[in-house]
Amino acid sequence: MAIAALLGTAVLAGCSSAPALAPAPAPAPAPPSASADPGLPGRLVTGVTGDGAFGHLQELQRIADAHGGNRALGNPGYDASVDYVANTLRAAGYQVQTPEFTARRFTAGEQRLTVDGAPVEAVALGYSPATPAGGVTAPLAVVDGEACDAAALAGVPAGSVLLVRRGTCTFAQKSAAAAAAGALALLVVNNEDGSLTGGTLGDAASGTVPTAGLSRSVGDPLFARAGAPVSLVLATQVQETRSRNVIAQTSTGNPDNVVFAGAHLDSVPEGPGINDNGSGTAALLEIAVRLGGAAPVANAVRFGFWGAEEEGLIGSEAYVQGLGEADRDRIALYLNLDMVGSPNSGYYVLDGDGSDGGSRPAPEGSAAIEKALVDALGAAGVQSRGTGLDGNSDYDPFTRAGIATGGLFTGAGEPMSPELAQLWGGDPNVPHDPCYHQACDRIDTIDRVALDRNADATAAVLARFALSTDGLP
Repeated sequence: MAIAALLGTAVLAGCSSAPALAPAPAPAPAPPSASADPGLPGRLVTGVTGDGAFGHLQELQRIADAHGGNRALGNPGYDASVDYVANTLRAAGYQVQTPEFTARRFTAGEQRLTVDGAPVEAVALGYSPATPAGGVTAPLAVVDGEACDAAALAGVPAGSVLLVRRGTCTFAQKSAAAAAAGALALLVVNNEDGSLTGGTLGDAASGTVPTAGLSRSVGDPLFARAGAPVSLVLATQVQETRSRNVIAQTSTGNPDNVVFAGAHLDSVPEGPGINDNGSGTAALLEIAVRLGGAAPVANAVRFGFWGAEEEGLIGSEAYVQGLGEADRDRIALYLNLDMVGSPNSGYYVLDGDGSDGGSRPAPEGSAAIEKALVDALGAAGVQSRGTGLDGNSDYDPFTRAGIATGGLFTGAGEPMSPELAQLWGGDPNVPHDPCYHQACDRIDTIDRVALDRNADATAAVLARFALSTDGLP
């Protein structure tokens, strides 16, 4: 999952430079032998297992271990993951494409911060400009607040390094405001003890200054150090790179009424990404294999495995932008799985009825998807809670295109509340995934019960709508 919206402080970048992508080829109408089977939901839920999904996770872990410890954009571990998923889907009888897109890949070399000569741990935010050769040296200016606009920065001395807090506005807004105030660089303090590893200004950010993130425990004492001499070095660069999505569709079912499910396939460079988002990938792959490419469905079923999600939803954005209006209209709904095996699992359903305070409006039909997922998780033995549509995963391009949207999520770096810990039997005040965006996001941290429940719930809902989308636009 891209940290951007989890933090509530990053711009989600599209890929305006990506070429238009052809939609998956329209399959032939279902033959009589593959007519819709009303017993499909029950059979699919029975066939889909957490052990099956875990087997795919083991392969993704092996791929990461064999390719430098990650499956990130532009790295061989991602290409190997694409090949594994595509080959598995072809073997299950699907029509498979791996359309390319262009992404801007951000990398950071040396990252060094000192305050009054003492080293302070800091990380460059994604797409931060580099500091000049030799770094920036300037006095520290502090604003003990969000600092989202020029009014909040009135009185900040030009030529300073500015220290602010993370909040509700984007990192890019903060950085642009700092630039407008004449600051030479920006330091953003997290509102929890974790670092801001994976935080990003967003691919489309402009007018920004070199920007780094600090954990709360490291950053809080600095608010009392106004005027202290600061030295900051951020050796960053952005490179154009090509990457691929994986798109697979049944040969059966109505191609003018497509039921779509997706998950992002890439990891962050810092680790193998087995929960984020090997878990969503593995659950969908297990469902796809058990369903089969010639399934007895009324509506065509399509699966998408997205690249460059961690860079700002670039793969899914390129795919949706590359569809013509008629092809977008053929998609009845989109289901998203992003992190469904968190070690301190929550059971969250994407908000479809507007009751959970997200910043994105849910398209018509999303409420019916939310209810179906809530009911399916209930049947799998767990009570769920809603989570707002904040644009933090690959559902966002579909939502903005007006396509009914739903999805499941077991939590990332945010702590589980005591109330929800009591509901789900989790650990209160502990992150849902303590290894979020870190090297320790490995297979031994996966909650296999949560993986199984989410796979079953998704299978039930996918099969239901594959038989009938009555009630959806």
